[in-house]
Amino acid sequence: MSLLSKIRCAFTLGQGLLLENKALIESTNPFDFFSIWLKEAEKSGIILPESMSVSSVSAEGRPSSRMVLLKEVDNKGFVFFTNYNSRKAYELEGNTYAALLFHWNMLQRQVRIEGKIERISQQASAEYFHSRSRGSQIGAWASEQSQPLSNRQHLIDRVHYFEKKFKDQEIPLPEFWGGYRVIPDMIEFWQGKADRLHDRFIYQPKSQKWEISRLNP
Repeated sequence: MSLLSKIRCAFTLGQGLLLENKALIESTNPFDFFSIWLKEAEKSGIILPESMSVSSVSAEGRPSSRMVLLKEVDNKGFVFFTNYNSRKAYELEGNTYAALLFHWNMLQRQVRIEGKIERISQQASAEYFHSRSRGSQIGAWASEQSQPLSNRQHLIDRVHYFEKKFKDQEIPLPEFWGGYRVIPDMIEFWQGKADRLHDRFIYQPKSQKWEISRLNP
């Protein structure tokens, strides 16, 4: 057995039973289960465990993915923030379904999420916006996200412009910036196991409850 294989076995030893017990016995709420895994990812030392891939689809059926940060999760869904004029936003507004993916390699775990997307309230977006650093708030105003940029100096010039514009005052929430919530209709928990015999559990809503089933690896 190679060193890499031994390391993988060490990471995955016994994890399948842990997953099954928690998923099928302790909780029928996938959000509770996700919170447990997120906390364990945080304790493991993984850098930015809240990082997730967001996938969208264009009007032409062309998929695209990018990494963003999860900022809130509750029983309503998963929230992230972006520029509403960005490519991802245009695609999400045109096809209001998205897919999220969390990958915690050190724990050999993945969480896959699919569902409908909606904008959160302007008030909620403003509350989060004003919790960010002043530099990040200026950056949100300065960056015409996803649009062509002739050179970096143009971006720096815009930063300086908005620094002067909002000097000695609270920076307002840009009308083109805010949060999205993914309301899941599928959440899959994937736990790596030796010999590729991974454990996979899928939660799907049914009759106002979550139905849990096991998938082949």
